[in-house]
Amino acid sequence: MSNTVSGIFVKTINGEEKQLDDYAGKVLLIVNVASQCGYTSQYAGLEQLNQNYRDAGLRILAFPSNDFGAQEPGTNEEILQFCTRNYGVTFDIFDKVHAKGSEQHPLYALLTSVIEPIGAVAWNFEKFVISKQGEVVARFKSSVKPNSPELIGEIERQLEQ
Repeated sequence: MSNTVSGIFVKTINGEEKQLDDYAGKVLLIVNVASQCGYTSQYAGLEQLNQNYRDAGLRILAFPSNDFGAQEPGTNEEILQFCTRNYGVTFDIFDKVHAKGSEQHPLYALLTSVIEPIGAVAWNFEKFVISKQGEVVARFKSSVKPNSPELIGEIERQLEQ
């Protein structure tokens, strides 16, 4: 299996098909998100990362998922409204996906099989860093905040490449 996200299709929160190849040359931070989670306040930190590093080439891709404690029950419209109203989110939010289980989205099947620790996403707000070449280079647990030195360090390393 390739360890790149090249060729994977996702759906935007507005229902448009998008290929992750469209982000070639950008560093990606992929996060599975939920509106009713103890980690939901990380939206603010993710938006701050977006503001700080977007011009340098970072793109944050948020994938709502209801797989963990049914903490994302809303429709796409409700999710988008929640993120915009409460956190001023301007990064890309996608259609709700399954991050684990029998209906796991192909993106998450790849992410969870090519970088340590191998295995299913454990909870909302797990973070994956993707290089400019589309390679999965790092994985961070939900408890790692967007402003944590280890996550920012990895993002900056990838942006410098």
